[in-house]
Amino acid sequence: MLSEDELALLEAIRESGSLSRAAARLGKAPSTVSHAARQLEARFDALLFDRRRYRLQLTPAGHLLVDEAGRLMQDVARLTQRVKQVASGWEDRLWIVTDELLEFELLIPVIRTFDALDSGVKLRVTHEVLGGTWEALRDGRADLIVGATNEPPAIPGLRWFELGAIEWVFAVSSRHPLAGVDGPLVREQIAQHRAVAVADSARVSGARAYGMLGGQAALAVPSMHAKIVAQRDGLGVGWLPRHRVAALLKRGDLVEKRTADPREPNVLYVGWRGDREGRALQWWLEQLRQPRLAKRLVQGMDVFA
Repeated sequence: MLSEDELALLEAIRESGSLSRAAARLGKAPSTVSHAARQLEARFDALLFDRRRYRLQLTPAGHLLVDEAGRLMQDVARLTQRVKQVASGWEDRLWIVTDELLEFELLIPVIRTFDALDSGVKLRVTHEVLGGTWEALRDGRADLIVGATNEPPAIPGLRWFELGAIEWVFAVSSRHPLAGVDGPLVREQIAQHRAVAVADSARVSGARAYGMLGGQAALAVPSMHAKIVAQRDGLGVGWLPRHRVAALLKRGDLVEKRTADPREPNVLYVGWRGDREGRALQWWLEQLRQPRLAKRLVQGMDVFA
């Protein structure tokens, strides 16, 4: 490992091409710089400086030493900063997993505010679907989950609070056969048509699907946005978040249908492990407890407006 003075010496020689100019740049006597250069070569038992030409240059070994030493010093500086960061209560990183129901765009202002803290915490934001969201917390693939559905499962150290409730509407394309059916739709009528479902991302526990009937054909899609588009284009039927399809309903691209078995609102949850509450996690929990942000996340964005 090179000291800062030794690395500065190598950089000065590389840039100036002269021991005397390097000495002037460093504010040292030429003899001192020359002695330090010879000591470096002795320590590494390698020729680091090419003295055969008019302009003093680093040998390939000297270039390698400068480049690698500089990289190592940057790594040490970053490590030092991370150690101080963790010692002051900030996590090294925070992994946030949102349920696919929540749009990432709504988190951008929160991320910007968090960045302004200059905490050094590395954020990772990914998403899961249905059972996969709780599973991510249980399996250590998340420090914080946002928008999880269903009641909290048994997870050691689990802590949670309700984010809000999402309202659903059974909607079909204006061109779909069910669009013109009078009266509330019964299960037998719905089961005759293909449902569109967002695929559960659970890896271990059994995958789930909401709003589907036994024996009903299904089209599995990767996201709620894809589900909305598929139903708008008549590829199937199903329940959609009311706020996210308000514009499509207003324009008539989607038609709301009453059903004999209405779907109750889904409560969305925020969850975390109580034994891992660093400053970054605490900050995010404070933000998510704010009613305005919670409401915005639950209601979502109507990208079709």
